[in-house]
Amino acid sequence: MTNRRSFLQGMASASGLSFLGGTGVLAALGAQANAAEVSGYKAIVCVFLFGGQDCHDTILPFDQASYDGYAALRPGLFADYAAQAGGSSRDRSRLLPLNPTNAAQFGGRQFALPEALAPLKGLFDSGDAAIVGNVGPLLNPMNRAQFQAGIDPRPKRLFSHNDQQSNWMSSAPEGEVFGWGGKFADTVLASGANQDEVFTAVTVSGNTVFLSGENTQQFNLNPSGPPQVDGLKNFDSSLLGTAADSPLAVSLLEQHYKNLGTQRSNLFERDVAAINKRAFESNEQFSTALENAPQLNTQFPQDGFSNRLKSIAETINIKSNLNVGRQIFFVSLGGFDTHSNQPAQITGRQARYANAIAAFHASMQEIGADNDVTLFTASEFGRSLLENGDGTDHGWGGHQFVVGGGVSGNTIYGDIPPYTLGHDQDAGNGRLIPQVSVEQYAATLGKWFGLTDAELLAALPVLANFSTKDLGFMGAPVV
Repeated sequence: MTNRRSFLQGMASASGLSFLGGTGVLAALGAQANAAEVSGYKAIVCVFLFGGQDCHDTILPFDQASYDGYAALRPGLFADYAAQAGGSSRDRSRLLPLNPTNAAQFGGRQFALPEALAPLKGLFDSGDAAIVGNVGPLLNPMNRAQFQAGIDPRPKRLFSHNDQQSNWMSSAPEGEVFGWGGKFADTVLASGANQDEVFTAVTVSGNTVFLSGENTQQFNLNPSGPPQVDGLKNFDSSLLGTAADSPLAVSLLEQHYKNLGTQRSNLFERDVAAINKRAFESNEQFSTALENAPQLNTQFPQDGFSNRLKSIAETINIKSNLNVGRQIFFVSLGGFDTHSNQPAQITGRQARYANAIAAFHASMQEIGADNDVTLFTASEFGRSLLENGDGTDHGWGGHQFVVGGGVSGNTIYGDIPPYTLGHDQDAGNGRLIPQVSVEQYAATLGKWFGLTDAELLAALPVLANFSTKDLGFMGAPVV
């Protein structure tokens, strides 16, 4: 079954259509006794920052002692920031101090955001955003002594981009087939969450293991809508010498792609024909719903990443027409592998995603869905606290943002380790050993999404190794 499904997914991708699916298996699963709570509407939006965002240059120290120690460890980066037009955005006087509800937890240490993240600072202050500190792939709790001893298991191929991206998305290194977003989707679909399951897992950044499930398939979307078949989009009947018959020719060609009127005896041919037909129908349903929906008034910045987030907002705006009660989205932004020239690179990218996320949250408020939609950031790893001159090297744990009306915000969950070397969560050179596992992060989102404890353990097997299964950022804060 898996090989056949993989073959069919490849065929559908090659066709340029947005749906890859098999409704028969889901119909069978619907008869199982799944208990996920799927009333109403809820959506999860994953914003993946490819390259490994420097957590130390995202959540910065603000109390004077920590700030001074941090600056002493990064003289090259501080000099590069100071040389930028307008002066240094990392000067302490220009940082945006945070005042979390659990400030007492940090023993006098204070934190701040850079100016580029001002929109997220506003959401944090209003209680619509939280920070989850030092989260990353883990197989079990670990500290510096255990890491150095090399006895306890740890994620395979640490500090590798591809493998840690896969570990974040699927709890296994590169080569894993199913992601936890896809497994969540499998579970809610088996509980009857969506009448049209094709619109459950939506990507605006190409196919991703994060959204791949045993039975859930990905609906590919771009800012202009579902992808079109090139043979229809660019068809020129004048090449056949019959320009006047263009509508008829396009109609006939579309029927060909849909395999209409053809009875096939081969099992794979019938599957491909069914996929093509369903893909056309889904694309048409989506396009029609989008054309008839009221326009969003929220203004998004004019850049590619913002346009992709806007397309997610527009998709949520037509949720009733798509007959869905649960959706999971994936969007990405690259360019965070800052081995060199970090000050010039990271500031612009932080501003880009912060402004886009703020606009997205405002659009959810506009349509009254802000309590039903939770956005979270992820990145394969943080980076080393020690600089390499004008950049930083690969790390492990990092700090992430969670945004939405349902978030217990203005709080830092997990921990922000000291900006020093040799502490209990230092794997060397200031690379943070995570204190919060990706599975705990995912389980907190999954519980809010409606999954039961048993379903979460099935989707996130490593979760069983951690005593805390719910970090609290989607409920009462854990202080």
